[in-house]
Amino acid sequence: MNDPQRVAVVGATGYAGFELAQLLLRHPKIQKPIFYLRESSAQVKCLTEIFPRLRGWGEAPCSAFSVDAVAASGAGTVFLATPHEASLELVPQLLNAGLRIVDLSGAFRFRDPETFAQWYKLPAPPRELAEEAVYGLPELYAGQLPGARLVANPGCYPTSVILGLRPLVESGWIARERGIVCDCKSGASGAGKELKRELHFVEVDENLRAYSLFSHRHTPEVTDHTGIGGNDIIFTTHLLPVSRGILSTLYVWLAEPHTAADIEALFRQFFAGHPMVRIWPAGKLPELQHVAYTNFCDIGFALDAGGRRLAVVSCLDNLGKGAAGQAVQNMNAMLGIEEATGLR
Repeated sequence: MNDPQRVAVVGATGYAGFELAQLLLRHPKIQKPIFYLRESSAQVKCLTEIFPRLRGWGEAPCSAFSVDAVAASGAGTVFLATPHEASLELVPQLLNAGLRIVDLSGAFRFRDPETFAQWYKLPAPPRELAEEAVYGLPELYAGQLPGARLVANPGCYPTSVILGLRPLVESGWIARERGIVCDCKSGASGAGKELKRELHFVEVDENLRAYSLFSHRHTPEVTDHTGIGGNDIIFTTHLLPVSRGILSTLYVWLAEPHTAADIEALFRQFFAGHPMVRIWPAGKLPELQHVAYTNFCDIGFALDAGGRRLAVVSCLDNLGKGAAGQAVQNMNAMLGIEEATGLR
């Protein structure tokens, strides 16, 4: 019988996969993970051959991937650090083999499968699986994670934006008719390892570039999980000349004046009991260096003297809380392990 606390990782050669490997190899509550590699890396016998930094961390065996091999390994929980199109193919097969899945791709993030097809320009996932998948943002959906068979790990940008806006949306304090601007900036690792001209060192270094304005595929995640209509929000993304980290500045108008103490109390109450979100005191703002190499999302804000113009700053590590760290946080919740275990 497969053991849920025996973990397999499919695809670990990318930036998020490497981050996931580091976290799982040091996790105190699970058995050492088994890594399954696909295609050109299939002959690798140990992950240290790809990532020498992992030497001395313990066993990191690699095997060629097949669904039968994962099912026969005794693993009960599988992480998919695979491209979207690969997850579309593999998730139904792994579920049929009786495995539980945390998928780091975008393939199952939307209840309506046609939303994925429209924004990602790929075939829609099976409707029954899209509707079954739990959106893996523990601060909002922790109650759905313990029984989940399939968890769709959120995107990095949406995590920062949703956590920064959701308390204000649920309070009803936002004047939505005034519009909301989400001005987001990410390190280059957020674009993955695929070779692209615009990601070459010479193109990124000493530069700042906006991209995918009004067309970024993370847009529907933001609208779905904030409850803000697409016409009421502007979501912009920029590439920073740093390796990792996201800083999102969220500009909103409040329907009625509030004090800085009101805003701070709202955020602290909303995230009480959620150890991976740190609320900064009124007027203090987080920076990328405060969250790099962690699984924290740090939230600060500034309020104008009239109490109606509010800027929320939400920071996280795109490979931590924005990807691998959040995936481990979701696994912890699925398996009944305290959610911060192995993450701080």
